[in-house]
Amino acid sequence: MTGWRTALLYDSDCAFCRWATNKLLTWDRHGRLEPVALQDPRGDELLAGMSEDQKMGSWHLVTADGRRYSAGAAVPPLMRLLPGGRPIAAMAEAFPRTTERLYRWVSRHRGQMANLLGAKACSVDPKPREDAA
Repeated sequence: MTGWRTALLYDSDCAFCRWATNKLLTWDRHGRLEPVALQDPRGDELLAGMSEDQKMGSWHLVTADGRRYSAGAAVPPLMRLLPGGRPIAAMAEAFPRTTERLYRWVSRHRGQMANLLGAKACSVDPKPREDAA
């Protein structure tokens, strides 16, 4: 990888998290996101100073300038990076408590959602695009 992309930190032990990250990477046609497993040593570097409970309790976004966003608060900056995502970012920013509650609901039900999606759909291993800058 050349240059910095925004790091999207996800739980690689979670089937739904792998699936969701893969979908976001597919949406990311401009290669702005770099998937980083929370279990990867790079995850520890990017989230230095964060407790293990905080680290593993959510997904995270880390920008080139070091800003960190977690859980529902990560939705607006993530959506601004994706083609057509600005309206979603605006909605998430306008209703931050609702965005956080929705994120927490999905987080609590990720096992059931993975079961609904099926083993094949959730067997993906999110990887950065080779052609991304």
